[in-house]
Amino acid sequence: MNTYKRDLFLKEFAEMIDSMVDYEHFSRERLVDNLCRMARLFRLTKVITEFYKNITDEKDGKGEVLCDFDEGPAEVVVMKKEIITKIGAIVRVTAYSSKDMEELDEEEERYLAIVLRSLMSYVGRNRLQTAVEVLAYHDGNGYPNFAYYFRHLEKMNRQGGLYGYTAIMYNLKQFSLINRDIGLEHGDVVMRAHFETVKALVADKGAVCRVGGDNFAAIFPTELLESVISFLDNASIGYDPQISSTVEVSAYVGVFVIPKEFRFERPGNIVEMIMPACQAAKASDKGDVYYASLKNLEMKENVSRVRRHFEEALEKGEFKAYYQPKVDVETGKIIGAEALCRWIRDGKTIQPMEFIPILERNTDICRLDFYMLDLACKDIRRWLDEGKKAVRVSVNFSRKHLVNPKLLDDIVNVLQRNNVPYEYIEIELTETTSEGDYQKLKNLVEDFRENGIHTSIDDFGVGYSSLNIIRELPWNVMKIDRSLLPMSHAEKYNSSAVVYKHITAMASEMGIECLTEGVETLEQLEILKENSCMYAQGYYFDKPLPLDEYEKRMESGSYSVKDDE
Repeated sequence: MNTYKRDLFLKEFAEMIDSMVDYEHFSRERLVDNLCRMARLFRLTKVITEFYKNITDEKDGKGEVLCDFDEGPAEVVVMKKEIITKIGAIVRVTAYSSKDMEELDEEEERYLAIVLRSLMSYVGRNRLQTAVEVLAYHDGNGYPNFAYYFRHLEKMNRQGGLYGYTAIMYNLKQFSLINRDIGLEHGDVVMRAHFETVKALVADKGAVCRVGGDNFAAIFPTELLESVISFLDNASIGYDPQISSTVEVSAYVGVFVIPKEFRFERPGNIVEMIMPACQAAKASDKGDVYYASLKNLEMKENVSRVRRHFEEALEKGEFKAYYQPKVDVETGKIIGAEALCRWIRDGKTIQPMEFIPILERNTDICRLDFYMLDLACKDIRRWLDEGKKAVRVSVNFSRKHLVNPKLLDDIVNVLQRNNVPYEYIEIELTETTSEGDYQKLKNLVEDFRENGIHTSIDDFGVGYSSLNIIRELPWNVMKIDRSLLPMSHAEKYNSSAVVYKHITAMASEMGIECLTEGVETLEQLEILKENSCMYAQGYYFDKPLPLDEYEKRMESGSYSVKDDE
């Protein structure tokens, strides 16, 4: 190789390396043009590059074969180079010339070997990167997956934020039935065609992915929402062009129109909005589209916060027993109290509705119930030891306890551990509509009765009450929900007042103590007296009181029931 050709080669080789590593401004055309010039320099007529993911693909001919330089007959193999990567991928480059072409000298062969090895390294790295990309960001059927969706969300957030965009998650309705009716193969065709249509609607302005099964997610400019929802509402998708067969496809859709105040911290923030929204759309009887809001996110965050701090709150004693007196309507005498839970954290009171429904979703509520029972027993034992007046205290127990066959034993253990006589404790249970739970509840109440522990049916009348629940179960106390209590005498003939009148009469005749919750006025108190309801609980007397205030109230032991305070 003479000096001129050597200098030209070095120049072209440097150009090739530069184009290979210029990731930001990479141009395939530039690289191919450069390689063609070098091929001519070595008097080649054809160059073929092959890539196979593994030996099996090579045998089956399932690889990628490129020929960007073809300028004459490939009669002689000038040089062939091959590498097998650590993961078994095969990269091969073969250079050809015509039979009448001058052979390469030793220096030219050395330089051509450098070029081919460099080309193999580049092709191998690029193709493996593409393969990894496909594996990481696509599922087994070639659909973009959640990782692809997450990456797109992060990219959009970096490039200007998500305000002005809408994220959705949608579930294809009854797609298993479509598969059954037209077959899995045609079902796959329908799903792919449906996906490609949504993808075309979104185009390069957003992203669509498959979450799994017949569930998908997308994000796109809000201006496209109407057209996307219109398609998802009902679409006719063809699957066999030979007989013009089509099937109707619709979807449940969870929608989050991203507002300006939304804070994107991670892709999961979006999923936390659209996934529950899609589930709500499936469960709703008011339409197939459900719109999420930031309030949904706040509720989700509150659920997470409650569950995260619950264990710590138990250990630190942050749950306190507040006592609301129960009063004899004739004498004003305090005859009992209900232990109600308040969560005091960092000096602030967290109201029950902010955490009780969350704990009800799993068995955490059972742990809290026993914690409250233990607090009440400790207070009762101390009052007895100090010679103070003690009355029966009721403690709420969730229906979740019905699955515990040792519930009675567990409650008795708490009472015995605190040395509290059984007559000072009342277990409040709510009604149930399940036949299986009803039988468990019946057996439980009977067991309590036999062991001398009082039970009460809480919030009677607020659910789908059956007369059997008071006819067959030996309750000590019936607590009538405030919703049945008339606000005044003027309502004495409305349906709630009539129901209230007969429930109190029935309880009285059956020998069940009757207590009405939510008593707030003297007039309501008079209604209780007129209807033979023995006991009252409500703000007319007192709200739930912290322990020290309740103990002061107990020193007097009664309220005035003759004038409105």
